[in-house]
Amino acid sequence: MTERLRMGDETSGISQTDQMAVSSVDKVLANHIYEYKKGVRRMILFTCNRRFEQMACHRLYRQSIDYVVQPAGKENVNVYFGRRECLDAIRLFVTRPLNELTPEEDFILGAMLGYDICAQCERYCERKGKCKKCQHAQ
Repeated sequence: MTERLRMGDETSGISQTDQMAVSSVDKVLANHIYEYKKGVRRMILFTCNRRFEQMACHRLYRQSIDYVVQPAGKENVNVYFGRRECLDAIRLFVTRPLNELTPEEDFILGAMLGYDICAQCERYCERKGKCKKCQHAQ
């Protein structure tokens, strides 16, 4: 069974390397939560090792932040959190690994996550094979 670490658990039983990993994951998550609460982004995608899933979900739950967890390979999970409307959409169209999303789904997800819209447009065109950069290469 996978070891689960939670906020507030005793860390004396884990290695110093694992303690540093927990600290790093916690700092990244704390920054994401800060940005969400300040309104910088409406939705966040936080990818972490499965052993930090419980810790992340517990922290989001304690702060009354809605979230969705999806597998991301064998060792990782994607934790989406933010506005309920955004998460409802994620449940509808992100139903497979992110690298298997259609160009349209990938574009929508990037826009929802607040990525630069011009970069998303360029990425969409590249994935469709119909951008100026792509045409010059052919």
